[in-house]
Amino acid sequence: MAIELTSLADVLALRFDDIIDVRAPAEYADDHLPGAISLPVLDDAERARVGTIYKQVSPFDARKIGAALVAKNAAAHLMGPLADRPGSWQPLVYCWRGGQRSNSFASILSQIGWRVQVISGGYKTWRSLVVQALYDQPFPCPLIVLDGNTGTAKTEVLNHLPAQGVQVIDLEGLANHRGSLFGAMGPQPSQRSFEGQLAVAITRLDPARPVVVEAESSKIGDLRLPAGLWRAMVQAPRIAISAPLDARARYLSHAYTDLVSDSARLDAALHQLRPSHSAERIAEWQDLAQTDQFTALASGLMQHHYDPRYAKHRTRSTQAMTELTTPTLDQDQLPDLARRIANALHQS
Repeated sequence: MAIELTSLADVLALRFDDIIDVRAPAEYADDHLPGAISLPVLDDAERARVGTIYKQVSPFDARKIGAALVAKNAAAHLMGPLADRPGSWQPLVYCWRGGQRSNSFASILSQIGWRVQVISGGYKTWRSLVVQALYDQPFPCPLIVLDGNTGTAKTEVLNHLPAQGVQVIDLEGLANHRGSLFGAMGPQPSQRSFEGQLAVAITRLDPARPVVVEAESSKIGDLRLPAGLWRAMVQAPRIAISAPLDARARYLSHAYTDLVSDSARLDAALHQLRPSHSAERIAEWQDLAQTDQFTALASGLMQHHYDPRYAKHRTRSTQAMTELTTPTLDQDQLPDLARRIANALHQS
């Protein structure tokens, strides 16, 4: 039996013991439904082989070889990951568009006696709902942007706000990137996966209440923000954290310990600043990095690179700005700063 998904809320309301993605591993890695597990009925090489036979030999030969491979892989799943599933187990199965791969595997599972269903339209239905939510519909909530110069602990403060009853979307967390030249934190998700996670986060919001996001450019690392969200952020009122340069420098030297402990990565990031600064200044920053003077390095980068760019950007902004000043960004002070931001939201 195929189930129809007409909204992302339908996806979040699914109540199955397992959601099984039977597409090839590369397809699953690019994007998948929330919580889905990967049990491919054709691996990447097998899928390519069957597709080549379909085009170059005949659809019949492709289906025959494909069926044999599906049966082989289904047997491996039944003897392996699914070996402990009880008779009451209820799975949901999907492939690319709800065709032969999902229906073949579902048929095998149903013959065992499990109550299995497939998604009508498969992964393409999910992707269509994501695109509708992000590109065809307006952002559903009043939006507030948490702003502030580099080093004002915006991401950490943002993540303290839910404890104050404030809705947030952590865009940098979803993108696995801190949003600057120095912000890489490891591999980023694919654009589709990022958009899927973002669409789910938006769907979970209460549209009657404001939501806070951190100020970002239109890209976070290699990932693009959907145009509708970006426009809403540009037009949104802002709450800006203001802190002294020395407090911000100390905060950054602590927050970026992963970067300062990787001298090659830090040097490569500094090298990318060469088009914007003199050779003497780059050499000065490299010397600070090589001598472990990371607080001084952070201070120099903000004073000569980031702060002037923030100031130039703000001269073009016409949105309302509420500034909250703090003398320190010590860890034990950030919850109180979040409380002040929550109070400012309630007063607006």
